[in-house]
Amino acid sequence: MRNAGLGGWPARRAQMSPNRTAFVFADRSISYAQVHERTTRLASRLREAGVRGGDRVAYLGPNHVAFAETMFATHVLGAIFVPLNFRLAAPEIAYMLEDSGASVLIYGPECAAVVRGLPALPGLRRVVALESPAPGEPEFESWLSQGDPTPIDVPVSQDDVALILYTSGTTGRPKGAMLSHANLVWNCVNVMIGVDVTSTEVTLISAPLFHVAALNQTLLPTFLKGATSVIMPSWDVDLCYDLIEKHHVTWMFGVTAMFAAFARSPRWAGADLSSLRTLMSGGAAVPVLLIRTYQERGLVFCQGYGLTETSPGATFLEAGESVRKVGSAGVPVFFANVRVVRPDLTPVTAGEPGEVLIQGPNVTPGYWRDPEATAAATAEGGWFRSGDIATVDDEGHLYIVDRVKDMYISGGENVYPAEVEGVLFEHPAVAEVAVVGVPDQKWGEVGRAFVVPREGAAPTPANLREFLSSRLAKYKIPVYVDIVGALPRTGSGKIRKSDLRGRPLPVAGPVAGPVAESVAESVTESVTESVTPEE
Repeated sequence: MRNAGLGGWPARRAQMSPNRTAFVFADRSISYAQVHERTTRLASRLREAGVRGGDRVAYLGPNHVAFAETMFATHVLGAIFVPLNFRLAAPEIAYMLEDSGASVLIYGPECAAVVRGLPALPGLRRVVALESPAPGEPEFESWLSQGDPTPIDVPVSQDDVALILYTSGTTGRPKGAMLSHANLVWNCVNVMIGVDVTSTEVTLISAPLFHVAALNQTLLPTFLKGATSVIMPSWDVDLCYDLIEKHHVTWMFGVTAMFAAFARSPRWAGADLSSLRTLMSGGAAVPVLLIRTYQERGLVFCQGYGLTETSPGATFLEAGESVRKVGSAGVPVFFANVRVVRPDLTPVTAGEPGEVLIQGPNVTPGYWRDPEATAAATAEGGWFRSGDIATVDDEGHLYIVDRVKDMYISGGENVYPAEVEGVLFEHPAVAEVAVVGVPDQKWGEVGRAFVVPREGAAPTPANLREFLSSRLAKYKIPVYVDIVGALPRTGSGKIRKSDLRGRPLPVAGPVAGPVAESVAESVTESVTESVTPEE
């Protein structure tokens, strides 16, 4: 077989374990032999649509078996898969489609309104709907079934780009992190070493597959081992309990908000969770109290640390250390190197905060069509600069402390304030704005915007959020909006976001976090602090 990338996996798995169940979705069970046939047919249809090696195929929608089939079919042809965040608004999706140069888009019915709202994109030659296609669009299942089942084998190198995953940058412009087939393979190897993944694993895919963690930390290692992935369309606490009990799930990944909701359920105390062998979390530091809650239930709860650009696994806390080192993100994964350094790149001492740098075969070759961002993120020797702050104990275990960048994580989703600020600046009543992340009991963090109005204007929190609602995903829209007279600044004119984060939250009624339809409205006094130039 000339395809050394992920496109060869369905054929190899079909040969080794044709009758094993690869995917369970709703009431469907799909064997590895069926996955091979379906991805081959789909690849032939993509090829008829003009897709060749290096071309981009995008997918937009909640978790579905078609996500995995589209990904593998894309890789059969040596093309690049672009999974898109289905929570984004049409302008955000349009930017990513145009920037990636995607020629085919496959989308779920939940995203029909977004797709209908896209501008004309000359490079987008084919749009396929999973259900209820618009005039001129094929329906996924019938389109796939008419494909040619003759095996396709094109030469693909492990160094070829497999994925483009968009992650917002500090400038607010989304960046496409490229991951090669080799990056994904080595990440799978690291996961299988750290978790002891077996061929009898039953993995619950409960986090969104457009996220690097759900895809690369659970689905791909499970597929590589010939085990079973049970795919949830979207996170639902009761459905999670049902699927664990029905399918005897052994392994699952989740973010803090998911695990917190799961433990708060009235089913927690009496549910049969005996099949669960490993619970794995990442995306943000998990409160020690929550980890203890799971450990007291007799469950193994392991944390890891990584980024989209590291495929994502950089460190992992194995089961044997999960109690003794509770709260730690673990040690470097087997095939990667991790350093924590001072600004001059010298190593920190035990307990001293520093920036996390990662090097290894799992690290991105760079950002799509963005050499400047690639260079800025790379230190001498090929070390990737994470922008995250951590400490290391005297045994080499990492503890994530903070982020150098202003990014915050809300319900497992990265939110970059500069992006939100950039959109708010488009409002005619806004003169200045600063957005920070503030603590939230349910979502971990939510946004708080401090807005200075233009002279003579009188924006309200409600109309500013309404302005954002059609331009940004809901989880990016600040829960708190403060109208202020000025922003605190350093002597050099930079906004002092640390001051803004430290302000008491306004007293308000309950809000529902990043998907709230209402907002805590507040008005604060003008800020007129003075600071010395040295600050």
